[in-house]
Order: sequence, then structure tokens, then C-alpha cells
Amino acid sequence: MSTTPGADKKIVAGILGILLGALGIHKFYLGYTKEGVIMLLVSVLTLGFGGFVMGVIGLIEGILYLTKPDEEFVATYVTGKKGWF
Repeated sequence: MSTTPGADKKIVAGILGILLGALGIHKFYLGYTKEGVIMLLVSVLTLGFGGFVMGVIGLIEGILYLTKPDEEFVATYVTGKKGWF
């Protein structure tokens, strides 16, 4: 188990990004409401056509989340609040 506070979000956010990235669920989970709404609206308002692009972004972000060390993930996405990539 990780001892870095906030690192527990890494695996869940990574899996959500890979599986439900087009809907921005991983963004909502990490507390990025504005970015999550943008991804959700692009997917819905384009009747799914923009969902492919958002899905690719979610896949990339999910992989990035899972491959970063715990300390770097927390510093970048939990503490630093970096919204995109």
C-alpha cells in the first residue's frame, strides 16, 4: 500500500480514464469539474463523433496516470491541479 497521501486516486483515475475517458469521468473523480464538463459536452453535443477524440485523450491520460510514480502523480495532478495531460 502506498504511503503517499493522494496516491490512492491514481489507479481508479487511470482505469476510469481508459474505460470511460470519452465522458470525462476520470476528470470528475480527480476534482477537475471544468475539464470533465468540457469532455462530456464534446462527446454528447457532437452526437458521439467528438467522443472518439475525447476517448483517445482519456486513454492517453489514463496510461499517463498509471505509469507515473505515486509521488509524481500526487505532485502533478492532486497537489498541482494540472488539468490536461
